[in-house]
Amino acid sequence: MEAIPVVMAGGMGCVWCVLVGGIGAVGIAATVLWIWMLIECLTKEADEHNNRLIWTLVIVFTHAIGAIIYLFVRRPQRIKELGK
Repeated sequence: MEAIPVVMAGGMGCVWCVLVGGIGAVGIAATVLWIWMLIECLTKEADEHNNRLIWTLVIVFTHAIGAIIYLFVRRPQRIKELGK
């Protein structure tokens, strides 16, 4: 009778490990994206009208959300305008 709760607890431990591992992987991916977009902004963004400063502050203070906004909104526009 006591073997059933032990088996269930072991199964839940496995689910917990997968959940924590998945959250950790998403966190690592978000940090890599954040660093990539920060470097991209600092090295390739034009310094006209303080664009580099503004986008750097957006990326730094909003972390992954700012990096995603920069990736999908500003980066294609910058590539179209400046070609880099």
